[in-house]
Amino acid sequence: MTDFLKYRIPSFCLSTLFIAAGALAYFQHGGFRYSVDFTGGTQVLLKLSKEIGSEQLKGALGDAGWQDPLIREFGKKEVVIRVQEFSHDSQGLAQKMQTTLEATFTDTKVEILEANAVGPSVGKNLAKNFLLALLLSLLAMLMYIAFRFFSFSYGLGAVIAIFHDALAILALFALTQREISPNVICAIIATLGYSINDTIVIFSRMRENFVKMRGEVASTVVNISIAQTMRRTMLTSLSTALTVGSLLIWGGETLRNMSLALLVGIIVGTYSSVFIASPIMLMFRRKD
Repeated sequence: MTDFLKYRIPSFCLSTLFIAAGALAYFQHGGFRYSVDFTGGTQVLLKLSKEIGSEQLKGALGDAGWQDPLIREFGKKEVVIRVQEFSHDSQGLAQKMQTTLEATFTDTKVEILEANAVGPSVGKNLAKNFLLALLLSLLAMLMYIAFRFFSFSYGLGAVIAIFHDALAILALFALTQREISPNVICAIIATLGYSINDTIVIFSRMRENFVKMRGEVASTVVNISIAQTMRRTMLTSLSTALTVGSLLIWGGETLRNMSLALLVGIIVGTYSSVFIASPIMLMFRRKD
């Protein structure tokens, strides 16, 4: 029988180091990179007939009056340009960019694929609502699991595990400086639901085995329960990861960050159900 619990200390250390690295990157870069939905401004997706470097584009837009535009290249001929200027007529602003670039690069045709504008107050409300939704969901899960399993230790183990999952995803985005958008937030909350479902399956088997194997050492019961559910856990995680992985590769740049958050959430959620939630539950169960 595999002793899963013996890996709890290395798992805690690995998770702590990764989240700490993400926190360090967060402070070094002055926070996360938020999409225009959070920061306010205008974001335009353009398709160019000819490949142009981001520095050249930045120079052309800067000369036209847009200070410090953020430019991301999608492939060789698609770029996202984000400026702090807010305009209710985002399409009109995009057309100004189009005219500017075509006038500067006369041998290049520019096509507008998408244009979005968001006010800064709306962005602040979105960020507040996300934090509120996350805290309320964690509290609701803690109460539900504690009630369902008649033990606070189960609820605490599950909530700490999914809180760990959310921090791990955010740490990855801080380290890679990927943009956080409402789609990414939705992906994080979705993976929390996925992770808690996996944890509940394992905890349900533990509760059954604690009754069947009364008198057995608690750590042995936990290891047996994890081993009994491991096949189901791996098959479910693998099949879901394959689907999300295909979305990450072929879903296009618009869905890439969301797909990455989902994929990482599935992997980290599976890991935390075994190596974070279960040891913490056992630790507090002993105190109970």
